[in-house]
Amino acid sequence: MYMYPTGIPVYPHPIHPDNHLFFHSWSRTGISSTAVQFMNLMRMLWEQHVAWTRMTVISIAEGLADEEETTKRLLRNVPDMGAVFRLFYGNQVASQFETLFRDHLVIAAELVKAAKAGDSVKAADAEKRWYANADQLATFFSSINPYWPEAEMKKMMREHLDLLKAEVIYRLNKQYASDIAIYDRIEQQALAMADMFSQGFIQQFPSAFNA
Repeated sequence: MYMYPTGIPVYPHPIHPDNHLFFHSWSRTGISSTAVQFMNLMRMLWEQHVAWTRMTVISIAEGLADEEETTKRLLRNVPDMGAVFRLFYGNQVASQFETLFRDHLVIAAELVKAAKAGDSVKAADAEKRWYANADQLATFFSSINPYWPEAEMKKMMREHLDLLKAEVIYRLNKQYASDIAIYDRIEQQALAMADMFSQGFIQQFPSAFNA
């Protein structure tokens, strides 16, 4: 384990220029070790996001005793990601992100609980608010970084939600093979999201990634 300058612990899940498509667009100019470390950081955070979301979904769906503690760990993803935004954009922007991103997680839990209880009215309301929150996040991202176009951000966020919703449905219906298969797609999409965010940070703040 090493420490990125933000003070966030980064665990060794390295990506390498030889086998990662993102690096191909940078091949002519090269990419710094700091940029590689940052991409690893973003990938770790998004991996944790979808992994702990999945564990929370399973805990709720199966009525497991670890639901409260699992949910707490999921919500820790908010300040962990917020620390990155705070480093580049300051406290005000980071706080805005944390509020919106926490809502993303809290509303998702509400949706799972309502669907499990068979309360279609509450589930529909939660789903509507969940997708509205995704659009708010997309608008927020595009407002702080010109390399995160709003249309692309909305498409990315809505795809993220579509996949998570499918995961919830499969789990509640005990379609375990499909549930596992959709998580593979969730993981792949999360890594693509992480790389898109990394690219935006690196392009907007190139001097921070020279070393």
